[in-house]
Amino acid sequence: MKMRASVLREIGAEMPYAKSVPLAIEEVELDPPGPGEMLVKIIGAGLCHSDLSVINGSRPRPLPVVLGHEGAGEVVEVGPGIRDIKAGDPVVFQFSASCGRCIRCLEGRPQICEAHAVARAKGDLMGGGKRLKDSTGAPINHQTGVSCFAEYAVVDRGSVVKIDSDIPLETAAIFGCAVMTGVGAALNAARVAPGDKVAVIGLGGVGFSAMLGAILGGAAQVIAVDINPAKLGLARQLGAHHTIDAREPDHVQQIKDLTGGGVDVSLEGAGVIPALKTGYDILKTGGQLVTVGLSPQGADFPIPAADLVSREIAVRGSYMGSCVPVRDIPKYLEAFRQGRLPVDRLIGEHVGFDGVNAGFDKLVSGEAVRQILTPHAA
Repeated sequence: MKMRASVLREIGAEMPYAKSVPLAIEEVELDPPGPGEMLVKIIGAGLCHSDLSVINGSRPRPLPVVLGHEGAGEVVEVGPGIRDIKAGDPVVFQFSASCGRCIRCLEGRPQICEAHAVARAKGDLMGGGKRLKDSTGAPINHQTGVSCFAEYAVVDRGSVVKIDSDIPLETAAIFGCAVMTGVGAALNAARVAPGDKVAVIGLGGVGFSAMLGAILGGAAQVIAVDINPAKLGLARQLGAHHTIDAREPDHVQQIKDLTGGGVDVSLEGAGVIPALKTGYDILKTGGQLVTVGLSPQGADFPIPAADLVSREIAVRGSYMGSCVPVRDIPKYLEAFRQGRLPVDRLIGEHVGFDGVNAGFDKLVSGEAVRQILTPHAA
């Protein structure tokens, strides 16, 4: 079938993107779903820093590529072998399909499935190869097996989670990355518990979700840290107990003073070394730093080695919120439904294809937390 999609052909375009237009809207050909695959009509797709990291080249992917990994839609057609999902079902994408057979899947960590990592590096789907072609017949790569900056997507069965129909899909879209990654980092990786003192460094979609996850987990003190005053204001509205401007030279000491010596948990969502350093420096003895921000490839973060033992400090990464998506996305949707996870407050504009490039300018500037591409909107 022919459809419109947002295609990235070169990385490192100059800003503003509204002028350089790194994402071109093209008519492309989408092959029908094969065994274990499905065709999904995209209703909403979030503009995320992970997409931006491909556009600016900090985390390169095979080109050309249709971007978009956070989204939701309605199933149009299922391929052979799929019996638990049918046409018309609402689904949320999750950006790491799992094979169910590799050692990582078998030990209960499907988010770091080894088979999917191989397919992702090639720009392929789990079944092998690509389902996208341009007008000349040349193949186009998939981003993390999803590529939802398009009117439709063919994806592996393992790339979707079926959901109830009562939540608008434009809102449900952000549960596939920002919410799953941030809330999961707080609850699955850091295991925030009642009484914990928690700091969240970097208030993007993932960072705000981590903050809301820490509140959901019962943290006694939640401190939001960023360099953007508007985001700090939103953090206070969403329930942060304190906000700290990381541009202030003594921001680390401010946090130590607020917490009586340091936090139990630092959740770092910015993906930059200064944020990691802040997250490490504010830990109390016995504290842990959990990072979910994707730092540029090649960036190094030095750690005082003696601290790991003498202060029993823990530093760990969390990919995709250390989630089992089929378990956790429904849980987080239920918390949202109950009003305990107000992540819809993070969504700003809904944009069409013509607003995608300018939307990434707003993401870079911090003007927006989450914008939603609605590819079928008039």
